[in-house]
Amino acid sequence: MLINKVVVRFKNGDVKKGTTSDFFPNKAMFHLESATGDILDINIEELKAVYFVKNFEGNKERFDQYTDDVPGGGRKVQVKFSDGEMLIGYTQSYSPTRIGYFVIPADIQNNNDRIYIITSATEKVTFL
Repeated sequence: MLINKVVVRFKNGDVKKGTTSDFFPNKAMFHLESATGDILDINIEELKAVYFVKNFEGNKERFDQYTDDVPGGGRKVQVKFSDGEMLIGYTQSYSPTRIGYFVIPADIQNNNDRIYIITSATEKVTFL
């Protein structure tokens, strides 16, 4: 069973960190196990995004560059979230009619391996 480290950001600004082994892009919910062992039911439509991370600490001092090429990553996109956050990455699966899509950040030193973005939490997606 594959266990992923994730940070989930909700549309209301809440953030939860933990692990999941049952996240699937075509499912409406998944379970998050917190560091304390609590199991939370996560409803996808309440989220802004699911960040699949290398570690939970990250580096708040680091500024993303978004200049790397990601071979096989798909089309380069700029995503503007409804809360004003912007990111640039690559996607193979963006469709405005899907509940969400994966983006690989165009900064390979970023703490995020990939991000599952919830379509309803975005304001604009631009292909670069």
